Amino acid sequence: MKIGLDIMGGDFAPKAAVLGAIKAHQTLPDDQKLVLIGDREVAEAILQENNYDPAHFDFVHTTEVIGMGEHPAKAVVKKQDSSISVGFQLLKEGAIDAFSSAGNTGAMLVGSVLSVKTIEGVLRPAMSTNVPKLAGGFGILLDVGANADCKPEYLLQFGILGSLFAESVYQIPNPRVSLLNIGEEEEKGNVLCQSAYPLMKASPKFNFVGNIEGRDLFGDTADVFVADGFTGNVALKMAESFYVISLKKRINDEFFARFNYEQYGGSPILGINAPVVVGHGISSPEAIKNMVLLSRDMAQSGLIDKLKQAFQ
Repeated sequence: MKIGLDIMGGDFAPKAAVLGAIKAHQTLPDDQKLVLIGDREVAEAILQENNYDPAHFDFVHTTEVIGMGEHPAKAVVKKQDSSISVGFQLLKEGAIDAFSSAGNTGAMLVGSVLSVKTIEGVLRPAMSTNVPKLAGGFGILLDVGANADCKPEYLLQFGILGSLFAESVYQIPNPRVSLLNIGEEEEKGNVLCQSAYPLMKASPKFNFVGNIEGRDLFGDTADVFVADGFTGNVALKMAESFYVISLKKRINDEFFARFNYEQYGGSPILGINAPVVVGHGISSPEAIKNMVLLSRDMAQSGLIDKLKQAFQ
């Protein structure tokens, strides 16, 4: 297996990405090779500074970088030799089995749709994140930003994507799928939620357990929490703040420590024809390592084939 990593993406790239690659390599078995995509000379210098043999990695040299503030679609089309564009081309050609980057999120979404493309039958890809549970373990929240405006059919499909992801990658048996809403009753919510509820309730493709409120997001009521991208992103950013607040207030608590984004690596883009993970822009080496391992786990799990079957 070959796992592609964009070493030029992220606020602290390329150093954080290369150091994360070292951490990932120390974890990966011999039959899994990391392919570093970006400025080879710079990467090799960082490896040598850390007394790590560049021969442990494959390299694909690129000459351009898509900045965090650039227009995603324009940058992907214009910068064909950027680390993100080249990474997706390698993924499309089958030269790598998975791809991850802590770079421009919009460019990663555009690159996914333009290169490996959306699975036939999927209306919109979604991005997911892990949500810690008070009793231990975690749930899956999606969408967290790929689709700010949604139709009821999108939320129905997010339930399928999230359920298969939770079951295939995290081995959660028969995941309980819920709809994030302002009340538990079936008739509650805005027009979107009211319309999505009966579609999700009638679906035989996942285990729907109804609405949940924001206060239940960290409980054990469900395993998959479905929301439109606007609502999901607000919930994600609020959850991320818990860890920062706990540090500032010097609260040493195991539950709040599990809100540390580094543990989860990144957000998978679900509904496309290959494993792709987008990391946080401020990703540390530890986060980069976990992002790489998550993309590897997605490739190993057979998730993509299962999604294709579900949407036939």
